[in-house]
Amino acid sequence: MNNCPIGVFDSGVGGLSVFSELIKLLPDEQYIYFGDTKNLPYGNKTKEQLIEITTGIFDFFESKRVKAVVMACNTTSALTYDYLKNKYNFKIYPIVQSVSKQIAMENYSSIGVFATNATIHSHAYKKEISYYNPDVNIFETACPKWVNIVENRLFEDEESISNIKQLVEEMLLNNPNKIILGCTHYPYLLNVLSRFAPENIFINPAKCFAEFILKDLNNNHLLNTSGVKIQPEFYVSSNPAQFISSSKLFYKVDKIKEICLQKILCNKT
Repeated sequence: MNNCPIGVFDSGVGGLSVFSELIKLLPDEQYIYFGDTKNLPYGNKTKEQLIEITTGIFDFFESKRVKAVVMACNTTSALTYDYLKNKYNFKIYPIVQSVSKQIAMENYSSIGVFATNATIHSHAYKKEISYYNPDVNIFETACPKWVNIVENRLFEDEESISNIKQLVEEMLLNNPNKIILGCTHYPYLLNVLSRFAPENIFINPAKCFAEFILKDLNNNHLLNTSGVKIQPEFYVSSNPAQFISSSKLFYKVDKIKEICLQKILCNKT
């Protein structure tokens, strides 16, 4: 299985922040990226809806004979991983669970978390980090508008900037050592975020997540050894032109295919 592809998914372009780190560390791997633009944003979905959506994505990757799936989405990692982790025969890498231990080991006394409504309400980062470091204070803030800001490239929109400024200033009242960008869309906002706080206060989990995946694939003898370079494949569930336009900040996507998750689920049943 070591020469099979790695699947990477998110609700849209946000997961490209993880994909771009993966391809730097693991350039010899074959990748299949899926952006679920039809169901964007995930942050306002119920757990039941997210399980159905993620099942469709996992079934798609299963049909592609992947060796691993990277959950480059904090929301599905927080709410669906425990349900799905034993239902498939490929490796599954959930971003929240994979990076929380590494963040906890830094011995910060206070950590902020910016994330979607669903991730914040699950308290996934708080539970995972506190498990490894019960002494850390964790302050969570939901940022329900930020995914839309990224997907529609509203970085200089006055209302967007005002919303970001307000949430950053409120978080800084807690005096956090670091603030986790707990949604893979949020690193796209670093240029705006850094207007209101030092850029180095923000943690983009993508890099340490990619490092974790590299180490685990190596330990399990799953690194690609074929020596054959294969271009990444990109898929979306709707609006490929918008995805290509929005993707340019992290990775230039030239070719993309549109697929229907509902058909995948129906075909399975």
